[in-house]
Amino acid sequence: VKMSKGEQFDNKSQQDDVRKSNIMSAKAIADAVRTSLGPRGMDKMIQTADGEVIITNDGATILRQMSVSHPTAKMMVELSKSQDIEAGDGTTSVVVMAGGLLNACSGLLNRGIHPNQISDAFQLACKKSTEILQEMGTPVDFNDRESLIKCTNTSLSSKVVSQNSSLLAPLAVDAVMKIADPLDNNADLNMIRVVRKLGGTVDDTELVDGIVFTQKAAKGAGGPTRVQNAKIAVLQFQLSPPKTDIENSVVISDYQQMDRILKEERTYIADLCKKIAKTGCNVVLLQKSILRDAITDLGLHFLAKLKIMLVRDIERDEIEFICRTLQCVPIASADALRPEKLGKADLVEEIGTSDGKIVKITGVPKPCKTVSILCRGSNKLVLEENERSIHDALCVVRSLLKRKFMIPGGSAPEMEVSQRLMEYSKTLGGAESYCVRAYAEALEIIPATLAENAGLNPINIVTTLRLMHANGDKNAGINVRKGTISNMMEENVVQPLLVSSSALELATEAVRMILKIDGFVPTL
Repeated sequence: VKMSKGEQFDNKSQQDDVRKSNIMSAKAIADAVRTSLGPRGMDKMIQTADGEVIITNDGATILRQMSVSHPTAKMMVELSKSQDIEAGDGTTSVVVMAGGLLNACSGLLNRGIHPNQISDAFQLACKKSTEILQEMGTPVDFNDRESLIKCTNTSLSSKVVSQNSSLLAPLAVDAVMKIADPLDNNADLNMIRVVRKLGGTVDDTELVDGIVFTQKAAKGAGGPTRVQNAKIAVLQFQLSPPKTDIENSVVISDYQQMDRILKEERTYIADLCKKIAKTGCNVVLLQKSILRDAITDLGLHFLAKLKIMLVRDIERDEIEFICRTLQCVPIASADALRPEKLGKADLVEEIGTSDGKIVKITGVPKPCKTVSILCRGSNKLVLEENERSIHDALCVVRSLLKRKFMIPGGSAPEMEVSQRLMEYSKTLGGAESYCVRAYAEALEIIPATLAENAGLNPINIVTTLRLMHANGDKNAGINVRKGTISNMMEENVVQPLLVSSSALELATEAVRMILKIDGFVPTL
């Protein structure tokens, strides 16, 4: 079937409209988070559907809470999530970078360059960029604690809790170094349990070699709250009288039957508690129960008499972490109670804090490949932001473990890549050279945004920075605190190579995907 010229034109303009709408919606998302980039970035206040308020400048958190309806805008949210999973930091940078690249795309499309040509040239430029970044990287020894702390400080400098980075950075580094597997080049962050407890200040955040529970010890019947040389049982069954499996009722006709039932209950629970005591156990961690009460007052009374400390309401998903730390086996029924299934610890004690009590288990058996962080904050907003910042800091240390290279921060890598790509574009020919040049210019959005957010003149800063990089000063970056340009390595502003290289690759990938879309097909 031959198309008329009018039909062809309609089809072409329709494709252009779809592309324009996609690029505009993705750029709108990038512009929304642009102001929160860098140490001088602004924070966003987010109100969730249930009225809860969150204050943060973490790109991934802002975008996760945003309600977006356009499919391309959702791609930007996913892009930020991917960066969060891959590197854990640079979630704002990756979205801002994608916004800059899309801006370059619309200029190239208006000049009549075919989307496929732009896409291929961007892929080429991205490949070249990662090579340039690799050349810039300085190898880092994972046992060099100071270097790791410098990198973590850079990540924390843009957070609400940046003034506490001297405490949080070493804490994150020590936590990851403790659980890291040097042979595997990775660290399972699930082995670091971050526990939030309201009250105190961010300075009270601490690293615990063991386990922390935010609930207090159950001492309603006068049980112990401090046990030395603890033998700990993790119980997954209930210390309460059994219920019938189906909904039914037992009719009691006289008080003798009533007495018999109460007596049976008492004997049943006393037997359970004696079985626990027989194993030599003196601390019980009792899992939360959905079906019936995990423990009755009678159970509490018997445990207290036997001088057994009890911590109740342990969540099901915490069981694996607890068993790994204490090197014990969860016990699912009273018949399975054995002394060899118990965990050991030097001390289990209840400690008072400004907001209620917590239980701490310390002196766990070695080698212990888990660690707990007790996260504090004076109010809910600070506490949540503190937890997010610690997560980012842990991810930065893990990034350095995955790829043991670090590069200067303060937009120096983006500027160096931009400068080198400009030179590289001169060796290419035709539209390809033009597209690579546009890609290089687009990367300047990072230094420009950093300068803008710090209240500096972006044009002045970017021009001076470009000149310095052209003269071979590859570590020159924006010193936000002093409002000038300085050598980032000397200022100790460094970041993991993985954060920047992953941001470039993911942003380019997302932009290429958006470029390739030329139609929107609604389904019923």
